[in-house]
Amino acid sequence: MEHTTVLLNEAVSALDIKTDGVYVDATFGRGGHSRKILEHLGQEGILVVFDKDPEAIKIAEQLALDDKRVLVVHSGFKNLVYELQRLNIKKINGILFDFGLSTPQLDQAERGFSFRFEAPLDMRMDNSQGITAKEWLNQVSEQELAQVIKVYGEERFYRKVAREIVSYRENKEIETTKELADLISRTIKVRHKGQHPATRTFQAIRIKINQELEEIKIVLPDLLNVLDSGGRLVSIAFHSLEDRIIKQFIKKNSSPEYHPKWVMIKDNGRQEMPLRIVGKPIKPSNEEVSHNYRSRSAIMRVAVHAGGVSDD
Repeated sequence: MEHTTVLLNEAVSALDIKTDGVYVDATFGRGGHSRKILEHLGQEGILVVFDKDPEAIKIAEQLALDDKRVLVVHSGFKNLVYELQRLNIKKINGILFDFGLSTPQLDQAERGFSFRFEAPLDMRMDNSQGITAKEWLNQVSEQELAQVIKVYGEERFYRKVAREIVSYRENKEIETTKELADLISRTIKVRHKGQHPATRTFQAIRIKINQELEEIKIVLPDLLNVLDSGGRLVSIAFHSLEDRIIKQFIKKNSSPEYHPKWVMIKDNGRQEMPLRIVGKPIKPSNEEVSHNYRSRSAIMRVAVHAGGVSDD
């Protein structure tokens, strides 16, 4: 299935693109947002794209061959500051995060992200490095596994799932996506109609393997230094774990009550904060959801760098 970019026009509009600005697509994916950004950039503009997925990088490099405004970085966005310094870029005018998996990642059985296919348990965004889901799952302790499923999967029956996985692997290693999904299906029942029993556990393992939430927590404070005054932060999250991190970060850096007394005070007595919230969170329209069901859980938040000081 072809990947359909979520909140395409809304996200690019939220960046408020300057024709000669420097922008970052921190999650290139299959390039939908990047191509739209390029439509608004002038010839002096620059677009830096990041991705860990080798398949995404191939597409990005082809785009860069056709458009010299594009600079490609094969890396997770946690290395944002280092990579921008390497490119001799000191400030950016906007950055976009789209935290969802791309449709090809889900639909390519060999990637091991989906329980819909029989495939090796991999789940790595960059399948050229790091530990696979199979390797981790077959050696992790029951206590740690339960904690991962609880925190990253928000699975109500986390102890039961962890216990059954550990019990099963005493006799045989868990090797494939279907093997794991069938084991979970025998262990718990669905909580919501239409949701597979393995959905939350698969999400938890994927987040753990790729350190997804940790990467977000690492990069956010760096944005306060690399975003130019007036620069935009645009994030699209697909589950509450990601969105909660973004929401709390923006609130912390835009609300005076979160800050100590030594934060800069303007003459009018108001604390000068680094961020300002732009509008309300945006969700896909009913029309978009009808054409792309996977967009249904997306939520977009926007903030602008206001030039203040952070306590991070």
